[in-house]
Amino acid sequence: MTTTHAIEVAGLTKSYGDHPVLRGVDLRVHPGTVLALLGSNGAGKTTLVRILSTLLRPDGGTARVEGHDVVSDPASVRASISLTGQFAAVDEVLTGRENLVLVASLRRVPDPGAVADELLARFDLTEAGGRRTATYSGGMRRRLDIAMSLVGDPPVLFLDEPTTGLDPQARIEVWRTVTELAGQGTTVLLTTQHLEEAEQLAHRIAILHEGRIITEGTLAELKALVPPATVEYVEKQPTLEEVFLAVIGHGGASTAEARR
Repeated sequence: MTTTHAIEVAGLTKSYGDHPVLRGVDLRVHPGTVLALLGSNGAGKTTLVRILSTLLRPDGGTARVEGHDVVSDPASVRASISLTGQFAAVDEVLTGRENLVLVASLRRVPDPGAVADELLARFDLTEAGGRRTATYSGGMRRRLDIAMSLVGDPPVLFLDEPTTGLDPQARIEVWRTVTELAGQGTTVLLTTQHLEEAEQLAHRIAILHEGRIITEGTLAELKALVPPATVEYVEKQPTLEEVFLAVIGHGGASTAEARR
């Protein structure tokens, strides 16, 4: 099935009991791009990802991934995606290579050993492939986790706060991996609370606030929403943090003023 968007969401709603979390989300992601979804705790980022990955059923609206409806055709959606959660889901008893072989076998991919070796090389883990993952650093575990997600070459990858708990060096390793994936044509929807992460990785950025996407665009387009702060001799461009606070109604001009 052909589609002009890898991900299409329209009017999506979801409540937990009497508490509405998604109040009519509209979102489109072009193939082969990285979209960063920003939002405060409780904004609904993980709920949206869970719906898009068919782990949760929406109350209303529509969501399609690679042209497949998440409600009426969940099997096709699952065949098109992979999901990496906030914590690396690797088996620490197994080696890195054994983790990959296991996933490839479960997904019935031909020649699991060759697939494992190719992914170890792709993610700079060949030398560590024979070691138990309990000995891996945080960045290595996360790279292995993402490698496991790519078994079978899914065209769409959901990364739900992938650098949670990582030190700065490990975070940079993950950033490099995501950049390479996008360069190879993988569509990535990235949820994050690290605004620098969105600045570094995303082609487009969407801000989810109180259950709705309240703005979406390139970094340059979002920065244009806030008048640039100035000092006596130089002009200061607003940071993404200032843009985020301004569009959700917290800080705004006073925040920019304070940072002069």
